[in-house]
Amino acid sequence: MAIPQRQLFIGGEWRAPALGRRLPVVNPATEAPIGEIPAGTAEDVDAAVAAARAALRRNRGRDWARAPGAVRAKYLRAIAAKIIERKSELARLESLDCGKPLDESAWDMDDVAGCFEYFADLAEALDKRQNAPVSLPLENFKCYLRKEPIGVVGLITPWNYPLLMATWKVAPALAAGCTAVLKPSELASVTCLELADVCKEVGLPSGVLNIVTGLGPEAGAPLSSHPDINKVAFTGSYETGRKIMAAAAPMVKPVSLELGGKSPIVVFDDVDIEKAVEWTLFGCFWTNGQICSATSRLILHNYRFLLLTVRALQRNIAKEFLERMVAWARNIKVSDPLEEGCRLGPVVSEGQYEKIKKFVSTAKSQGATILTGGVRPKHLEKGFYIEPAIITDVDTSMQIWREEVFGPVLCVIEFSSEDEAIELVNDTHYGLAGAVLSGDRERCQRLTEEIDAGIIWVNCSQPCFCQAPWGGNKRSGFGRELGEGGIDNYLSVKQVTEYASDEPWGWYKSPSKL
Repeated sequence: MAIPQRQLFIGGEWRAPALGRRLPVVNPATEAPIGEIPAGTAEDVDAAVAAARAALRRNRGRDWARAPGAVRAKYLRAIAAKIIERKSELARLESLDCGKPLDESAWDMDDVAGCFEYFADLAEALDKRQNAPVSLPLENFKCYLRKEPIGVVGLITPWNYPLLMATWKVAPALAAGCTAVLKPSELASVTCLELADVCKEVGLPSGVLNIVTGLGPEAGAPLSSHPDINKVAFTGSYETGRKIMAAAAPMVKPVSLELGGKSPIVVFDDVDIEKAVEWTLFGCFWTNGQICSATSRLILHNYRFLLLTVRALQRNIAKEFLERMVAWARNIKVSDPLEEGCRLGPVVSEGQYEKIKKFVSTAKSQGATILTGGVRPKHLEKGFYIEPAIITDVDTSMQIWREEVFGPVLCVIEFSSEDEAIELVNDTHYGLAGAVLSGDRERCQRLTEEIDAGIIWVNCSQPCFCQAPWGGNKRSGFGRELGEGGIDNYLSVKQVTEYASDEPWGWYKSPSKL
C-alpha cells in the first residue's frame, strides 16, 4: 500500500517545499519504500510562521485568538468527528509508517479523537474562567485575571505515537486560541499530513495550523530559534531537548519539554504472579517498546539476601516470576503489524534497530544474562524486528540500567527490602514515570510518595488518559500536558487592576491648591 503524496501545509494550502526536496518513507515491516514526504527547510518554516502570525492577528484576533472558546471548540469537534470517520484508514497508515501493531494504531485514533473532544470542552470552559476576580486588601481597587493565548507556538513531536503526540500539543494550543506550526518527526510524518487534510475538510481558518515536515536540523532547529515563535513545546530525546532550550534561551522564549525516561516497575512478593507478569511485560513491550514512559527497569522482590531463618518465613517469587516472564514473552506474537493478532511489530527504522541490538550486546559483554530475546525472530527475514528481551544479572553501573533503550528490552535487578527498592527506583537521571505492584495498599502508598517521577501507576503500567496531567521530573523534562492544566501551557495570564474610587489618589499636592 502506497501512502498519499502530500506537500507541506502552510496557510491552509498545500505547498511544495522551497528547495523541492523530499524524503523517502520506509515501511519498517518490509524495509521497502512506500512513498515520500516533503523535506521542509528554514524558508518553509519562515512561510509557516508568517501564516500563523497572520492568522493570529486576523481581524485584530477576533477570528481566532480572541474569538469565544465555543467558536474554536466547533472546529476541534469537527476534527474529532473526521478522525473517527477515517479511523481505519489512518490506523493503517500509522502502522505502515512506524510499525505499530494495527490494533494499537486503531486505539490511538480513538484517543486522538477523544483528545480533540476533551480540549473542545476546555475551550468552551475557558470563557467562564475569564475575568476571574482577585481579592485585594484595598477597597478602592478592583482586580481580575484574563487568560490569553501565548501567541504562535512551535510544536515538535516524535515518531512513536505520530498522530497522538501531535494531537497532545495541537488540540490544547488551538483550544487556547494559539496558532501553530507543527514539525513532526521525519521518521513518521504521514498521519500528521493527513491531519492537515482533515483540517482542510472541516474548514479550519487558514494559517491556524501549519505543518512542515523535514529533518530536525533543517526544519526543527529553525522553528525552535525563530524570533516570531512565542513558545516551543517538544516531545523527544533529552539531548534534543537541551538543544531546543539553548535555541530558545537568547529570546527568553518559554519551552515545555517531555523527554526520555528509564522508568522503574517494582514488584513485591505479595502479587498475583500471572497478573503482575502481564503488566510488567505490557509496561515495557507495548508500542514495540518505543515508549518514553516504558517501565523498562524491573525491580523484583527476592529474599535470598536475608538470613535463612528469616527467609524461611517469606514467600520468594523471583525465580518463578522470571520463568513465567520468559514463557509469556516467548508467546508474544511478533509479526507484520497489519497481521491479525500482532502484539509486537518492527521498530521504526534501521538506525533504531541497530542501536537496540548494540544495547543488548553491550549488556552481555558487561556480564548480564540475556534470558530471552534481543535477536531477530527466525520467521521474519525482512523488517526491523527484535524479539522482546529480558536481561538479568544486571548491576547499577551497566549501560542497560542507566540509559534509555527505546525498544523492547527489559532489565532486571532484585531487592530484599523496601528501603533497597526505593534506592534502586530513584537511581536514575530520569523521572517520567514509575509503577509499583503489590497487594499491600499502605506499601503502595509509601512507594507513590517515594518515587521521584511525574506519573505513578499502582498495580498496572502505562494507562494514559487525556483527563490526567502528563509529564516528568529531572531529565525527563518539565511542564505538564493533558488534563485541565494542559491548556494552560498555551495561555498567558494578564492581570487587570482598576482604580474604582471617585476620589483623587492624593499622593501629590495639586498645584491649584498651593
